[in-house]
Amino acid sequence: MVGGGFGGNFSKNIGQHIFGKNHQPSIDDAIKMTTVKKAGDRMWIIHMPIVNSILLETDEGLVVIDTGMAPAGPALIKAIRSVSDKPIHTIIITHGHTDHAYGTYALVEDSPNAQIIAHENIIPRFERYIKLGGSLANYMSQPADELPASRDDLVWPTRTFSDRLELTIGGEEFVLQHRKGETDDHLYVWVPGRKAIAVGDFYQGFLPNVGNGKRSQRYVEEWAETMREMAALEPEVLLPSHGEGITTGKAIEENFVVLAQALESISEQTIAALNKGIRKDLIIDSIELPEELAEHPTLQVKYVSAKDISKMLLKQYTGWWNDIPSDWSPAPWAVRGAEIAGLAGGIDQLVVRAREVMKTDLALASHMADWAWMADSDHPE
Repeated sequence: MVGGGFGGNFSKNIGQHIFGKNHQPSIDDAIKMTTVKKAGDRMWIIHMPIVNSILLETDEGLVVIDTGMAPAGPALIKAIRSVSDKPIHTIIITHGHTDHAYGTYALVEDSPNAQIIAHENIIPRFERYIKLGGSLANYMSQPADELPASRDDLVWPTRTFSDRLELTIGGEEFVLQHRKGETDDHLYVWVPGRKAIAVGDFYQGFLPNVGNGKRSQRYVEEWAETMREMAALEPEVLLPSHGEGITTGKAIEENFVVLAQALESISEQTIAALNKGIRKDLIIDSIELPEELAEHPTLQVKYVSAKDISKMLLKQYTGWWNDIPSDWSPAPWAVRGAEIAGLAGGIDQLVVRAREVMKTDLALASHMADWAWMADSDHPE
């Protein structure tokens, strides 16, 4: 919430029920909080809690890019119908994350003949969501019974592609370009006739979510390349999935290039240190963005830091070992915690010291809390 809900309104209900298409308080929040903003001729950004959907009207019907979280489906179709009564011709999913792909059911109920297009990697992604429902519920802090349990719980694309797909809808060209970024099924949509680009999560208006410790692999270097590729198209309208749109081409280019430079800087620092054989924790501690990038308004730290992004690169290029010798085959945490507590004079003494340290060094105090907990999780203090 402090970070701004990914650039939009925040709903605690929706945040805790992102898969919950039958959770009425979340549905009510989405309807109440969703707004529609015109982004150009027959173009709108639909701002839902946490995430946006993009709506483009053509002579052949509507094109919808991304469909929000599951509870937002009814709000999205209501917002669409507030500006156009044309049938939905095409639904494009920029990637399979829950906040971009789970409101699709409401649009299909409205326009059952709409084609649904996504990159081919969304299929194994959705299959993993079914396979790992309990794990996802844990890491995403969601009710397990709301996670998809079978294929019938998801709306699957009617058409997929591998690299690039060019569509003509209502006499207009839509270019869907796959590039790895936040996911391996990520794509952006370029509409050359309107000089408009829908970027999915490639641009978020802050240092992007590319170093998330609870998520599967994300692709820092490819992300940077994509930002430069999109900047070279010279778009004049930015249609983002998070935050506000931009209609000044110069600002769009600057923001895209600045993000590319930031990701390139983190990548170069990390890889250079890896090649020098520097221990991983020291690599992470050393990562800093150049001052002119760190202070840029579109690179604010709201969700992950430059150090977190370095961790994702280390995950991509190296194994699970952290370079600490004893962590190759470590003693169980309970044994370590008990030994440290004993050295401290008992768990009570460890807890007293942790409460003192937390006033000045919360990170170190958190280690102490872990040691005490692992030593005896039933201890009342």
